[in-house]
Amino acid sequence: MRLVVGIALAVPAGSILLADPPTSTTIASVVLLGTGILLAFGLYTPIVGTIVAFVEAYRLVTGPADRLTYLLIATLAAALAMLGPGRWSVDARLFGWKRIEPSPRKR
Repeated sequence: MRLVVGIALAVPAGSILLADPPTSTTIASVVLLGTGILLAFGLYTPIVGTIVAFVEAYRLVTGPADRLTYLLIATLAAALAMLGPGRWSVDARLFGWKRIEPSPRKR
């Protein structure tokens, strides 16, 4: 899921940056490119997922087109922020992979 969201953010942002956009679009594209790369590698996933969820929710409200794509990416980024990066990520290597075990049922 991290890779899908990271690629979905980085590829369009990179193509916008290659087209020499205006300054306001450049700043937003750099932020989305950076967060897409961080999500793809799984570095600072809860923080970056929250940022992406807010940015995409803002784009959903203010953007003129592609509203369903913005909604999908915002939902996936929020899920990543809550679930964490997973076993194969830079976060897992740096900080250890945390697994939540449910408590056993009492009879």
